Amino acid sequence: MSSIDGGDIRKLVVACDAGMGSSVMLAAQLRRELRKMPVIVEHHAIASIPSDADVVLCQAGLADRVRAGAPRSVVVGFRMFLGDPAVARVVAAVKQGGVVVGTTGG
Repeated sequence: MSSIDGGDIRKLVVACDAGMGSSVMLAAQLRRELRKMPVIVEHHAIASIPSDADVVLCQAGLADRVRAGAPRSVVVGFRMFLGDPAVARVVAAVKQGGVVVGTTGG
């Protein structure tokens, strides 16, 4: 399992399987929440996750595919697009410090 200190996160990617729906809204929400932090928030399809992504957020069921496509990134799976504790932990680690731990399994 991989991890990263919240203060070391410079690029956060929200990855999706195909669409441009809820994951785009989550990326926009995270951009607003982290606008004062030195973090770039982007949205990408799983097939095009940039190699410099520090953390990749994705639906839990997609985590194995994301890990295969972004092996150097910390992958955090979530279950809900709004109000998910895993997403809240990443935001808190960026803002207040702490470690982001990648999730295992899908």
